[in-house]
Amino acid sequence: MRKIISFILLCFILIWTYNLFIDNIILLEEEKEEPYKGVIKIWDIPWEDITRGNHFAWLRERIHVFERRNPGVYIEFTTMDEDSLNLSLKDNNLSMEDMPDIVPVNQNLRDFNILEPLDDYFTKEELEKFKHHVLRSRRYNDSLVAVPIGISTNVMYINLDKFYERGVSPPTNGLWTYEEFVESLKELTYDSDDDGIIDEYGFLADIGDSYHIWGMILSDGGELFNYKRMEYNFYGEKAIKGLERVIDLKEKYRVVPDYFGIINKKDIWEMFYKDQKIAIAINGAWASNFLEELYSNDEGFNFDIVNFPVGDKKIPIVLSDQVLSYGVIKTQDPKKTEMCVKFLKYLTSESNQRSLESLGLFSVNRGINDMYMEDIKMKKIEESLLYTEYIPFIENWPEYYAIIQEELRNAVLGKKASYEAIEDAKFKIDTIRNKNIN
Repeated sequence: MRKIISFILLCFILIWTYNLFIDNIILLEEEKEEPYKGVIKIWDIPWEDITRGNHFAWLRERIHVFERRNPGVYIEFTTMDEDSLNLSLKDNNLSMEDMPDIVPVNQNLRDFNILEPLDDYFTKEELEKFKHHVLRSRRYNDSLVAVPIGISTNVMYINLDKFYERGVSPPTNGLWTYEEFVESLKELTYDSDDDGIIDEYGFLADIGDSYHIWGMILSDGGELFNYKRMEYNFYGEKAIKGLERVIDLKEKYRVVPDYFGIINKKDIWEMFYKDQKIAIAINGAWASNFLEELYSNDEGFNFDIVNFPVGDKKIPIVLSDQVLSYGVIKTQDPKKTEMCVKFLKYLTSESNQRSLESLGLFSVNRGINDMYMEDIKMKKIEESLLYTEYIPFIENWPEYYAIIQEELRNAVLGKKASYEAIEDAKFKIDTIRNKNIN
């Protein structure tokens, strides 16, 4: 009997000890590390081409809410122009203490290697919620280096009053081929005061400091980039054909003025909305609300949104760099990086994404497709995002793009044949790339 009692007591002690041991392990496992507490510095720049002004007030509101939800975290928000930002970040001119933690990231950033790769801070499900073509453009060397917050695109606007005055029908459902586009431009290009000089033109677009004309250049299947290799890819027959479509507007069809290729986008836009001397122009999505306001105040004209003309690729193409995104500067403090990413994730929450409507921006989330339900024109723009290709992060891209634009301008101005301009651009870019590799 004693042996039985002793055995039962021993079992009880062992079980009690085991449970106590296990409970302590569970408590240790459940004990979480304290999140980062301290100052996070955000440097930001205006996004004039995206929001017609800036988004600073919108971002400050989100900062205040995030600070309340994360006690002990203080976000220091500083604004500056893009040149000042790039100069400060260039060659690590600042000490670690003076460096910002979160910065806006676009194609003009001088050194993408200062950014923290962010893939490990996102689950597969979190990455899946982003629009894939937008997220793809935020990668550098196969790593996610910036979180997209909002997007916009380039838009083709038409002056409906001009169309109706000349008896020209707008494209049905906003869709037209290149040939239909040209036929409309012929009717919209004329001498309005019978002095023997054409002073009204169907179309005009910038070639120099924007991506406005690229929707037409790429309409036959040419590519500015190979998105798999993330390399410059604008050469070959399709590229030549696309460029010649643009040249033909001036040389063959004469539906654009002689200064096409020289005039800048600011002057073109004023010719469209203020002087009303051109019937079709290209600008960002912000311009829709701008034109709507003018029209409602009897200072503008009736307008509409149409797609870029379709070429051999059979779908409208738009090229844009209008992605509002932020990256995190590399640091030795993983907790701080995690808190920075937490803030950027907060900006992509559904409520914050829907609030982008107040800025004239569009969501980066795949599941949000019902914005601007009461604004027909903005809804049309939202639908065109399906055709928009976004410029990816490529080292030395500003230098490459300056070369490309200069060669396009040479072709449009008749200084070079289309194939020569494209070959010369490729040669110059390859020279820079090879020099950097070596």
